[in-house]
Amino acid sequence: MTPVELSRTVLHAVRRAVDAGELSVTVPERVVVTPPGPGGCGDFATNIALQLARAAGQPPRRVAEILRARLLDEHRVADVVVTGPGFLNLRLEGTASADLVGEILRRGLRYGHGVGSGSSGTLVRLRCPAEVRAVVVADAIARVRRSQGDLVRVQYDGPPAVEWTSELGVGAADPHEPRPRSRTDGGDVHVNVNVDLDLTVRPVPAPADPLPLGRDAARWALLYPAAHDRPRITREHLVQRETNPLFRVRYAHARTRALLRNAADLGFHPEPGPVRPMSGPEHATSGAGQSATSPVPAVSSPVRRTPTPVPPAPTPTPVHETDVTPLLALLGDHPRVLGAAQDAPDRLARHLVAVADATLPLLPAVLPLGEEKPSAAHRARLALAEAAGTVLAGGLSLLGIDAPEHL
Repeated sequence: MTPVELSRTVLHAVRRAVDAGELSVTVPERVVVTPPGPGGCGDFATNIALQLARAAGQPPRRVAEILRARLLDEHRVADVVVTGPGFLNLRLEGTASADLVGEILRRGLRYGHGVGSGSSGTLVRLRCPAEVRAVVVADAIARVRRSQGDLVRVQYDGPPAVEWTSELGVGAADPHEPRPRSRTDGGDVHVNVNVDLDLTVRPVPAPADPLPLGRDAARWALLYPAAHDRPRITREHLVQRETNPLFRVRYAHARTRALLRNAADLGFHPEPGPVRPMSGPEHATSGAGQSATSPVPAVSSPVRRTPTPVPPAPTPTPVHETDVTPLLALLGDHPRVLGAAQDAPDRLARHLVAVADATLPLLPAVLPLGEEKPSAAHRARLALAEAAGTVLAGGLSLLGIDAPEHL
């Protein structure tokens, strides 16, 4: 079950409660489901009971209990727990992870596109000063908004520098998202067209010229901080170490691609299926001799694991303790993040870092070790790794940053 499907399931529960006379409210158009917050549990959570309580004339927890009983009737909902003032925490059946992974692999880099408030073809004009950070942020906002179905035109207060287009890719067409056409002239939204939304983009200016960093690092340096924060234009964005968030994101993506190549060499391919916490002592270390919680290597690329015995790393944390639930929640939350990042691309950048950090602990257990034969569990983990890599690549593309298959 994908987050969109779960949202519809919760709406169905509300509608059934209204039809049965248990709630006297207007059924909302949509329900937002997110990963559980502090104190929550399960796979997803929603605050729909708190939203309906005033109109229903009942305490939020009472509304939550009514909806809980309805949701437990859904065959793909394993459990529902009410926490706090009335939050509904939902745990899905084991097939839910397979459904989510399958949805991501079907949609590819377009997973999450067209889901959000901007899916109705809104005409948007972005105004920004001719300053390098403002121009890059406006470009990223335009890319994200176009992915949600908006028609976007960027208007500058003055002529932007030529190198911002040639070296930073500002205004370049997204290869995975055709530029929308206007409803009037067949091109981008024309300056004289009446727009539905007029936005001004004015982040804190860059303190230095980012061009020496190159396109990818420069765009990341300008986009990763929130608009009100001063960006750091330093060479730390080029360092290939775990302290560099951009490197972690690209490294996690490159490793997922390498695992797909290595799995093909071993004769098996990804197949979405239930993914549970890893079990078994054979996964205490990775095949590269690296413990499951070892830091990201500085520059090394993943290698195919072989039957050669590997001495254990000092005091490793077994991979079987790795819980994939946070990763699944982050992948399921990706469409919502894209909707929220329409005016704040830094949210997408931070989301990609969280996805990468949740992906890396999974990877050592994807391939079989030694003489072990590939199983359904390996194929399911490989599919989950591919889904994570797909989300990382798609998110980087919307930020105008390359996602290389090799590092």
